[in-house]
Amino acid sequence: MAEPLLYYVRHGETEWNVQGRLQGHHDSALTARGRAQADRCGEILRDLFSRDGRDAGDCDYVASPLGRARSTMERVRATLGLIPNDYRVDDRLKELAFGRWEGLAYPALRASEKALLAAREHDKWGFTPPGGESYADLLVRVRAWHKTVERDSVVVAHGGTARALVALYGIAPRARAAVTDVAQGVVYGFSPAGMARYG
Repeated sequence: MAEPLLYYVRHGETEWNVQGRLQGHHDSALTARGRAQADRCGEILRDLFSRDGRDAGDCDYVASPLGRARSTMERVRATLGLIPNDYRVDDRLKELAFGRWEGLAYPALRASEKALLAAREHDKWGFTPPGGESYADLLVRVRAWHKTVERDSVVVAHGGTARALVALYGIAPRARAAVTDVAQGVVYGFSPAGMARYG
């Protein structure tokens, strides 16, 4: 049986994204732009399904339990003509945890955590923020989730979880996966053939 295809969406822009604050397991509401990005992802998926002769209802739908991912998923599903809240959530799709850094902006971190930030830049994959988790830790839970995927799925989660998938699929070495740009308002396709970007 062929490995399922993942249609992956990063949540739309949030208030904290605009402010440059680390979110991690904390949450922030979608901006007007973020809501438009979520709607756009629904349109992209609708076009992909039409192109491939697929019914949107044939996929599984799963999101991170964090509010920004759920809000995005519900807008995506509404755009596809599906019941907005009829999807699953999985804790293993939560964003990378930044521990005591969550809610802080980079200028504040540069002022108070200069040495730790330097260590993170040296080894972004292996670095663990105080009270948080590393990308290596994140990969463990994303891999555990991925083993449960049984059919083509629309997944709404975070930049960090997408980077873990980049490493899991062997699309880039781990050091490069940790700095891979994951845009909002686009759809990524993950498969054994690699990663595609739509939109």
